[in-house]
Amino acid sequence: MDEREYQQARERLNQCPCPYEKAILSSRCACAKCQRLNIAEREAAACVSPTAQERCVALLEQLYQNARFALKQPRLEGPQPHSKAMKVQCGGLFGLVAVLFSERAEVSRVENIDALVTQALSTFGELKKLPYQEIVKFISNYQVRAKRSQQ
Repeated sequence: MDEREYQQARERLNQCPCPYEKAILSSRCACAKCQRLNIAEREAAACVSPTAQERCVALLEQLYQNARFALKQPRLEGPQPHSKAMKVQCGGLFGLVAVLFSERAEVSRVENIDALVTQALSTFGELKKLPYQEIVKFISNYQVRAKRSQQ
């Protein structure tokens, strides 16, 4: 299957893609609303709730907008490189955990993204009111795992 065929099959089979797919497939995060899909020899993550997906997309957009300086990108256009996407997805969610539950500031895995976003909305009222200055610190400090050497 060539790349174009794969992308077409992916769009057809995954009509509600998870915005935190990279974080989920790396096993750094999980979500009660996520369903893993196998397409050819690759894995994808789908959201089973369009409402939850909309909230997650909105949060991810806010994370990217607030992390532009930390990412050294004045404008965010198009898909981001894997390392920057991982920094925003994982670092942003880890930062959100730290903001909501300060006693667990040293988090290494998010167990349920949907519950975390729901908690953030009930605590702050809307996503625009989150303390992004604090969350962006986690994005800046997030270390993407180094590639494994092949032997």
